Amino acid sequence: MKKLAKFLTIVLILSSIFFILLKIIKIDDIIMKKMYPLKYTEYIERYAEEYDIDPYMVYAIIKAESNFNEYAESGSGAIGLMQVMEATAMETAKKMELEITEKELFEPELNIRIGVKYFTDLLKKYENNYGISIVAYNAGIGNVDKWIETGVIKKDGTDLENVPFKETNNYVRKIVRDYEIYKKLYE
Repeated sequence: MKKLAKFLTIVLILSSIFFILLKIIKIDDIIMKKMYPLKYTEYIERYAEEYDIDPYMVYAIIKAESNFNEYAESGSGAIGLMQVMEATAMETAKKMELEITEKELFEPELNIRIGVKYFTDLLKKYENNYGISIVAYNAGIGNVDKWIETGVIKKDGTDLENVPFKETNNYVRKIVRDYEIYKKLYE
C-alpha cells in the first residue's frame, strides 16, 4: 500500500507542478483544452454513465490510446479510438449480445461502447482497482494474472512500478496524469 501511495503521490506532485508551471507562464485554458479535448462527448458520457465509470477516465484512455483518431491502428492490431484488440472486442461484443465486424470497430460509438464495457469488466475482475485495470488494459489480462500469480506485482496494485513492461509503466503514469488534467480542466 505504501508503494502505491508513494507512486500516486509522485504522480499528483508532478501533475501539480505541471499546473503551477502553466499558471506561471500563463498558458490559457483554451490551449490546454485544445491539447486535452472533449471529443465524442455524446458517446463517452452515455457509456460512462451506463457502465458507471468516470467519463474523464475514458477521455484519458482515448487520449493515450489514439489521441482521438478514430482510424488509429497499432502495430499489434489494436483498433480505433480506444485501441481495442479485435479478439477482445469480439469477446466483449458477444457478452453484450452484439454481432460486429472488424470494420465496425472503427465506428466511434461502437468502439467507445466496447472499450468502456471492456474496461469496466477489468475493474470488476480486479476489484475496482484502477491501477491494475489500467495495466491489464495495456498489457493484457494474461500478463497481469501471471505477474500477480508469480509475485511480480501485488493484487492490490501497491507496486505497479514493478510491471516489467516499460511501455506499460509509462502508460499507467500517462493515464493517471491525463485523468487528473481532464478533471482539473473540466470539473
